[in-house]
Amino acid sequence: MAVLLTLVLLSLGLLVAALAIGPAGATALAAASARDVPYAVVPAGDVPYAVAPARGAPYAAPAGAAADTTPPTRPAGTRPCPVPAASTSTGYASICWNPSTDDTGVVGYDLYRLDAGGFVLASTTTGTVGGFSGELNRSYTMYVVARDAAGNVSPPSTLITVSATVGMTPTASPSPLPGDRVPPSKPAGLTDPCIWDFRGVSFCWQPSSDNVAVTAYDVYRETATTYVKVGAVAPGFLHFAETGLVTGQRYTYVVVARDAAGNLSAPSDPLSALAREGLPTPTPTPTPGPSCSVSYRATTGGPMLTADITVRNTGPTAIDGWTLTVDYPASAVRLVSGWSADWTQTGSRLTAVNKNWNKVIPSGTTVQIGFVASYNGFSPAPLGFGLNGRACATG
Repeated sequence: MAVLLTLVLLSLGLLVAALAIGPAGATALAAASARDVPYAVVPAGDVPYAVAPARGAPYAAPAGAAADTTPPTRPAGTRPCPVPAASTSTGYASICWNPSTDDTGVVGYDLYRLDAGGFVLASTTTGTVGGFSGELNRSYTMYVVARDAAGNVSPPSTLITVSATVGMTPTASPSPLPGDRVPPSKPAGLTDPCIWDFRGVSFCWQPSSDNVAVTAYDVYRETATTYVKVGAVAPGFLHFAETGLVTGQRYTYVVVARDAAGNLSAPSDPLSALAREGLPTPTPTPTPGPSCSVSYRATTGGPMLTADITVRNTGPTAIDGWTLTVDYPASAVRLVSGWSADWTQTGSRLTAVNKNWNKVIPSGTTVQIGFVASYNGFSPAPLGFGLNGRACATG
């Protein structure tokens, strides 16, 4: 009788508990069970991979909760990681990394592969192993980023270059593809800065080698979530400069060599380059046009010539003190005497300095001077005239 009474009381207690939990409690229990399973593993080709939720799936934050703006931590510890039992007739490039952390939880990882045009999304996974199909024995450069449910993306991992393999249980090796398959050597010797007075970042590097020829160097800068291509440099100009950066801030760059067949080298070691303010750029001073004109007339007799020169002030203000230079071809004339100025000769240049009485040439007026010189052969013509160090127009 006592046992029967105990069973009745126990059944009554279970019934009351079930009524208290109700549908909402069942939903909560189901959700808790779902949270205990991190992700579902489904086959991806011949390699088992955990597939992340759809990238475009909306994230519904709990009512009243603040928006999540904190990105996951940068994936670290990237390393080559052959996929066990990955049998393929071509090749497969894969890496492993250490899990990232996040305030609400990491929901997936995106793996990006370097192509000739830049980095492209190669695969997505919820685990810490990722890869993609490629050409057997060819090297591929990649990085990985972590994502949370709110769509925040972590900083990119360090770049890693691995070769595509056929896995742990390979099939027959495929025949190598024809054409140039040899990548250039890794760029080395990145040096910052190369132009000290440049405003921004300026660095240079040593040339890469290739079995045919390097055709370009692609420059990538690390950003908050990726590596963006910021320039391409011809092989004969191993220098890169970038403006529009924050002065005093450091930026991380890598350089990748490329050949005509599209083969890509392993990226250079990262360079931390400082954006400098450079030297101030002086405001250019406009070069004034001639403010003088010279009329020249020479008469000859035997080995002597007599030159009459009229100097006109074509500027807006008076010239107070002047020195006129007359340039001839080398060894063309030899000064004998002159008038209305103090004349001297140095090499093939004749120089006339004003007298006190004609020191000032008002704007729009002229002064007449002249000289006598000896010459050999044909009568030489002056090459040019200058007044106070500035060229004069002739005519």
